[in-house]
Amino acid sequence: MTLNGWAQIALYVVVVLALTRPLGGYLANVMAGGRNWLSPVLLPVERAFYRLAGINPAEEQSWWLYCRAVVVFHLVGFVFLYGLLRLQAVLPLNPQGMPAVPADLAGNTSVSFLTNTNWQSYGGESTMSYFSQMAGLAVQNFLSAAAGIALAMAMIRGFARARAKGLGNFWADLVRVTLYVLLPACIVLTLFFVWQGVPQNLGAYVDAATLEGGKQTIAQGPVASQLAIKMLGTNGGGFFNANSAHPYENPTALSNFVQMIAIFVLGAALTNTFGRAVGDERQGWALLAAMGVLFIAGVAACYWAEAGGNPQLAALGVDNSLGNMEGKEVRFGTPLSALFAVITTAASCGAVNAMHDSFMPLGGMVPLVNILLGEIIVGGVGSGLYGMLLFAIVAIFLAGLMVGRTPEYVGKKIEAREVKMTMLAILCLPLVILGFSALASVLPEGLAGTSNAGPHGFSQIFYAFTSAAGNNGSAFAGLSANSVFWNATLGIAMVFGRFAVIVPMLAVAGSLAAKRRAAASVGTFPTHGGLFVGLLVGSILIVGGLTFLPALALGPIAEHFSLLAGTLY
Repeated sequence: MTLNGWAQIALYVVVVLALTRPLGGYLANVMAGGRNWLSPVLLPVERAFYRLAGINPAEEQSWWLYCRAVVVFHLVGFVFLYGLLRLQAVLPLNPQGMPAVPADLAGNTSVSFLTNTNWQSYGGESTMSYFSQMAGLAVQNFLSAAAGIALAMAMIRGFARARAKGLGNFWADLVRVTLYVLLPACIVLTLFFVWQGVPQNLGAYVDAATLEGGKQTIAQGPVASQLAIKMLGTNGGGFFNANSAHPYENPTALSNFVQMIAIFVLGAALTNTFGRAVGDERQGWALLAAMGVLFIAGVAACYWAEAGGNPQLAALGVDNSLGNMEGKEVRFGTPLSALFAVITTAASCGAVNAMHDSFMPLGGMVPLVNILLGEIIVGGVGSGLYGMLLFAIVAIFLAGLMVGRTPEYVGKKIEAREVKMTMLAILCLPLVILGFSALASVLPEGLAGTSNAGPHGFSQIFYAFTSAAGNNGSAFAGLSANSVFWNATLGIAMVFGRFAVIVPMLAVAGSLAAKRRAAASVGTFPTHGGLFVGLLVGSILIVGGLTFLPALALGPIAEHFSLLAGTLY
């Protein structure tokens, strides 16, 4: 580890913190339907959408109606995207003549993009036409991100409102966040990426002659526009198979830094939006502080593991002064590769610039742990905040048990119904991840996808289902997942990972919104200071440790000791 490496990490943290409050205020204003500097241009467009769709933005939806709208919206999106991929061969903007996407892969990809997972069992430049990339995948990148922010706002309203029957209007939330937040920001980001050298065209691929006299096909296309929403919406679905390790998706150090900022900025800002909504910005800073503790700990552990290099290579006399550079971008180095890995797995974004399969065992364990905890360390846009609020309910419940009184959070009593629904949302992930991992570990169809035996092969399986259920989309890269078994099981895991959390979460929000706000008293547990941050971090680690530690011991931890044993031998 070097001072320069830590300086780069510190600069990143400072920039994210500087953007959190102003962007949090902007999000609060937009989602409340207030006027802003874009209103003169976009307000007529917004109203036109409402008229065409027959939406009354002032009409409140109960938690159940809000949930029904979310499910119907995703079902329609699945049918549209699946049909588009299956008909790709006869649709326009297909200069390379890409054939129709196979049924199992089309189903997996459709589920993947509409759940904001963006798991890719295919190479983008060798499978998808330009039309599929733009009208299918990029559109779902916008919509799944907008849906995540809308769901976070529904949860925020549950805490902010008193004796209310509704959580807002899903359709209005979806339109507002798309028009006023995602689209303007992505236009700016797209122009920036084009300036940095990212392609944005509709031309056919180019054949180039190599120095050896061979032929190399250079893929291009409308990359910059998809890259912008990929990062800002924490999607991770890359235009190219190599994702953000590809020089056309990530050509410079500046583009790499901006991509990392884009991944975290909306998730961090939503914590401030929460604080503003409940009337105490300190509550939002407390949530962000808990996220920050886990984030810094993860970055330090991953950077340390990767900076030390591979001991087996060192034993052979190989220079390890740059750290473990296998599978990483030399131009970004060990610190930024480690930082990018932690960011993308903390923020539900599979856009990596290094292959996790090539990380050291303990370095690779950090991204895995981030996803196992529910990606609440800033997390995906929206999903990170409502996931953290679910853990806050658990933490407050534990605090209430310790002092012998009914727990309350930002003035809302946390009672049996909220705790039951919260635990249902949190525990669904271990059930899906561990269940499917066990299945794939014993069935020939599952084992056929692994490229390694023993602990590392188990890590590939475990990571895949963790990534799918956690709606992350990154992979260990050594797993061949494009088969009927893997496409089907991973698709099911994505659905459960998204909706088995959303439904009980909205039930909790609806229950809280209907309650009156209780005044703080001498017995109220403070939830805006260091004590609450520590309790929240502790609760997250306890729940995560109890549910996943046995599986972790079988994978990365076993790999680590196997590596040490091999070195000693």
